[in-house]
Amino acid sequence: MEKLIYIMILVISFSSCEDVIDVDLKTTDPRLVIDANINWVNGTTGNLQFVKLTLTAPFFNDDVPPATGATVVVSDAFNNTYNFIEEGLTGVYKNDSFVPEINGIYHLTIIYNNETFTATEQLMPVSSIEYVEQKNDGGFSGNETEIEAYYTDPKGINNYYLFEFINTSTNIVSLEVYDDEFTDGNQIFAFHSEEDLETGDILEIRNYGISKQFFEYLSILLQQSDEESGDPFEVQPATVRGNCINETNPKNYPLGYFRASQVDTFTYDIK
Repeated sequence: MEKLIYIMILVISFSSCEDVIDVDLKTTDPRLVIDANINWVNGTTGNLQFVKLTLTAPFFNDDVPPATGATVVVSDAFNNTYNFIEEGLTGVYKNDSFVPEINGIYHLTIIYNNETFTATEQLMPVSSIEYVEQKNDGGFSGNETEIEAYYTDPKGINNYYLFEFINTSTNIVSLEVYDDEFTDGNQIFAFHSEEDLETGDILEIRNYGISKQFFEYLSILLQQSDEESGDPFEVQPATVRGNCINETNPKNYPLGYFRASQVDTFTYDIK
């Protein structure tokens, strides 16, 4: 009996001990992160556009520091220029007089900390979402809600799509990218599956027309961020570089991307 009590005391003692482990992570100078998306949503003028600039931060930092005080300009092939003005000290820059054009070529110029960053992108058209179908017994467990958003791909043109599924009840966002290599000219669907969808939830579905370069960029990012690819401390295979470059100091390259898209939206009520 005394032996049993002694063992129990040892178990309790060891289970109550906690060792504090300091993880010594290497830090580098902050890099500029460019989140510049020109989105022309169907049914709108597309005049209101935003560019968000932040800085990289140490892994365990909760806050993402904004990149304030930058000069942000977007110009088109006809030498029209659109100045983006920062809202306070947020790192969010706004223009409310933008004039989008399908297949138009746009140039982004950012001056930050005496360095000039540039990027060029084409505003890509998109196919409309025609209808949505729902299946309630999907997945391996048979209890997932599956959503299929149907659209028709234009024939004879290489198209690339970014689908965004937003559960407005939970703010959970799911991204999927598609090309038409094997579906050119056909009616096809984007697929979304989620266990947490419930009757009455509202799912906002957005389809973005994207360039081939952005399709390849985002495909790599989604593969690296897949929950099944490893733990958050796993070293990524490579730093994914976007289309933005540092004209002043190429070694201090920025992260992020400058994208321009026509966008179609569809709001679906989960049954």
